[in-house]
Amino acid sequence: MDKLFIFLQHILPQHLVSRCAGWLADLQQPAWLKNWLIHIFVRHFRVDMAEAANPDPTSYASFNAFFTRPLREDARSLAEADIVCPADGAVSQLGAVQGGRIFQAKGQSFSAWELLGGDSKRAALFANGSFATIYLSPRDYHRVHMPVAGRLTATCYIPGKLFSVNRVTAENVPRLFARNERLVCYFDTAAGPMAMILVGAMVVASIETVWSGQVAPPTSKPVFNDHVAVPRTIELAQGEEMGRFKLGSTVILLFGQDAVEFDAAYTAGTITRLGEALATFGSAS
Repeated sequence: MDKLFIFLQHILPQHLVSRCAGWLADLQQPAWLKNWLIHIFVRHFRVDMAEAANPDPTSYASFNAFFTRPLREDARSLAEADIVCPADGAVSQLGAVQGGRIFQAKGQSFSAWELLGGDSKRAALFANGSFATIYLSPRDYHRVHMPVAGRLTATCYIPGKLFSVNRVTAENVPRLFARNERLVCYFDTAAGPMAMILVGAMVVASIETVWSGQVAPPTSKPVFNDHVAVPRTIELAQGEEMGRFKLGSTVILLFGQDAVEFDAAYTAGTITRLGEALATFGSAS
């Protein structure tokens, strides 16, 4: 079954399937269809609506409004930690960037250079640093928050494939995260330079940020490796929302050499929640 799943992803029109899913998820009428989709999703993935600011599934205007629902103010708390988890999900992998390469799964890896869109200068900042890859499953809260306070310095939208980003695909598709559509956001932080990469995936209809709205799919023709300097000062506090996915995907964090030390409790597959302690500042911070 795994081989069939991978094969279908290679032959399906990934972007067409994802955009059709996005169109369906944005529908507000007929209400019965919207409500049916939400109810099916809540039941199948066992979504805990008690954590939502609005726990009534049928009150959301669309499936996407339900999917990107905010949490109750007391649903998550920030740990007293230098670096906290940016999202609900599971740690796919974390550790050292070795020789400029980032471990994916089962012998698979990819380079920081290609993940960041071929920018050698920026990739060098993380060549011997640390990374954490966090997978957001369909049942998870899908807003992404700041792991540490930071000032946005640049962004880069990188077009690409839309493979699924679950465990099976990560183990079988070479350079998965460096091939998929993604948005790279660079921040100056107390830990030094940090990159947050929001990776698109199959049926992920949109990636948004709080400062520019929808980024993917792009509203105009995308330019590969177009690093955009931020036109105004954007400073976000630790725990503050920075973006969201409309349907689930993956967040990758990159830090420089000796900038952070990850909590020893985290290994591949560890379930995590927004705001939990992830790392402390390292000797270079």
